[in-house]
Amino acid sequence: MTTNTQTSIDCKIDFALIIGVNNANPNGDPLNGNRPRTDFAGNGEITDVCLKRKIRDRLQESDEEIFVQSDEKKTDGMTSLKNRAYDEDVGLGKNAFEANKKENIEAKRDETAQKACDKWFDVRAFGQVFAFKADTKGADGVSIPIRGPVTIQSAFSLQPVDITSTQITKSVSGEGDGTKKGSDTMGMKHRVDEGVYVTYGAITPQLAERTGFSDSDAEKIKEILPKLFEGDASSARPEGSMQVKKVIWWEHNSKSGQYSSAKVHRSLKELLDTTGAFDEDALKSALEGLEPEVIEGF
Repeated sequence: MTTNTQTSIDCKIDFALIIGVNNANPNGDPLNGNRPRTDFAGNGEITDVCLKRKIRDRLQESDEEIFVQSDEKKTDGMTSLKNRAYDEDVGLGKNAFEANKKENIEAKRDETAQKACDKWFDVRAFGQVFAFKADTKGADGVSIPIRGPVTIQSAFSLQPVDITSTQITKSVSGEGDGTKKGSDTMGMKHRVDEGVYVTYGAITPQLAERTGFSDSDAEKIKEILPKLFEGDASSARPEGSMQVKKVIWWEHNSKSGQYSSAKVHRSLKELLDTTGAFDEDALKSALEGLEPEVIEGF
């Protein structure tokens, strides 16, 4: 499956983000009272799913078409992913794939996948699985997996983080005529006092060929990464409490890359101190023939 609307990227790209956190909950764990996520060593964690959510939100704010929209940022009125995929005007159309017609499966797979990649930026970047239920009882449904070229790892802090927990209380009555007072305790609020997190990612040309992810798409990713947390404020993440300090962007000169992603990412890891600082000149000369672009955070 390939798209014809754009020319896919022809060179591998690696990137890294250095993120500063100050009195914020960068990624709460709902299974642990919404405390900031940490690993067994006590280092803070921001999951890859959380980071991709931020990327999707910033792209959507830049007027890009996004398939996986968060509930509070929906722009098309669709109540579910199924409705968005089936909508004739917005999505693929309900008859884009006829799961009960075996002879058309392969042709319809490619047709549907191509239409989804052409329509939605996050589908051609991160991939998506479209599951279609059979129209007739007893027939097999079909799942169409799309593998995207853009990958990003979970971000981990460079050293263990201190977490402060505060009990939340209310000062007004929440029900009745106000004469009866209930319990003042409402729950707990948690924050990371201070931390520097680092994440790494890559864009693979071989997969970009299949989804139509283009050079202009890569530039849009590059443009929004320094602003990843702008417009994302909440009670848990007050404005200014989270910031992308630097984006490091490596563009190779071939599809396979001059070096493996592991070696590229390691060239930064070996220079970072616990505050996220590093010698830029040393990084630029660490890998012969591959000089990264260091972009300041917004």
